[in-house]
Amino acid sequence: MSSSHRALNRNYDVVVAGARAAGAATAMLLARAGLRVLVVDRGRYGADTLSTHALMRGAVIQLHRWGLLDHIVAADTPAITRTTFRYGAETIDIPIKPSHGVDALYAPRRTVLDRVLVDAAAAAGADVSYGVTVTDVQRDRHGRLAGILGRDGSGRPVTVDASLVIGADGMRSTVARHVAAPVEWRGSGASAVTYGYWSDLETNGYEWIFRPDACAGVIPTNGGMACVFGAASPRRVGRGGPSVLLSVLREACPETAARVQAATLATGVRTFTGHPGFVRRAWGHGWALVGDAGYWKDPLSAHGLTDALRDAELLARAVLASASGEVGEAEAFDRYQVTRDQLSMPLCRITDEIAAQRWTDATIGELLIQLSAAMGDEIDTLVGLDALAVL
Repeated sequence: MSSSHRALNRNYDVVVAGARAAGAATAMLLARAGLRVLVVDRGRYGADTLSTHALMRGAVIQLHRWGLLDHIVAADTPAITRTTFRYGAETIDIPIKPSHGVDALYAPRRTVLDRVLVDAAAAAGADVSYGVTVTDVQRDRHGRLAGILGRDGSGRPVTVDASLVIGADGMRSTVARHVAAPVEWRGSGASAVTYGYWSDLETNGYEWIFRPDACAGVIPTNGGMACVFGAASPRRVGRGGPSVLLSVLREACPETAARVQAATLATGVRTFTGHPGFVRRAWGHGWALVGDAGYWKDPLSAHGLTDALRDAELLARAVLASASGEVGEAEAFDRYQVTRDQLSMPLCRITDEIAAQRWTDATIGELLIQLSAAMGDEIDTLVGLDALAVL
């Protein structure tokens, strides 16, 4: 993927800040519809990032519909055909049943998923430029956003004119800060997560373990490896590391800890120190937010990537409905926000309660049932969307 800036002085219909899952997917859908799209990212093509990796059914349905699931499978991403939940004295094993054209789940490394999505955006005609840091936004004389300002990897100024600026630049979004996007809901709970990748680890699909202040999971991913994480209060996790991860694992599930200790740690261990969830206003005059820029919840839900792809499609549909004149801009983008929030708020509140450890072995089961029901509502919405060929 080229990091060329040769097209940065063009006027675009849309500029997307952020070429990760949400930004790349949004850019791809808009470019497939014929819009002139530029995607900028301060990072490098194919770089890794903190992630839970796990895709739930909604995300797999979308990748299948977009013609991209075969690329994920071709990258040697293992098919997940079972999910196991452990909490209290319960072990619940759930087979993944074929539904809506999907017979398995997947958990690709971000070095795989993000490349597939950004390559698809470029193939659809979007310009993609890495090494560009957004520093500010442009406004027209009416106060509407009219593009971005930034600098490239050499420190040279970058100016991009665009009718719409989409912030897909993460929970600490520069776009959200410069447009002063209001926070409309803020959570109170936060878990810290420390994780690494093990090879030669016997796995049985997704494994989720919930114990008070000792949650854990095993997620099979690319290269014959499994992502193993431990999640607990920030006080307990601290700076993380292998010893902290194994301590959490031993308390969460001794059997899982024994399997992990018998396997090979293939990489270093990374740690996320925790951040409360939030929901920002999704749009304003000349701007919109997608992915973690607009809506963040604790990674214990393992649902962030699924929501990122969901919201990419919801936002793309709003942009296209407005651009075509099908509905007015306000109506189109309000519809995006209302749908996003209807699907997101139950997930936010349940995840916040789990992350804040406001549960016991006796009550976590009901929270997980509620979480599953919220995910089911999301699938119903995605499947019920108009089957526009462009999306």
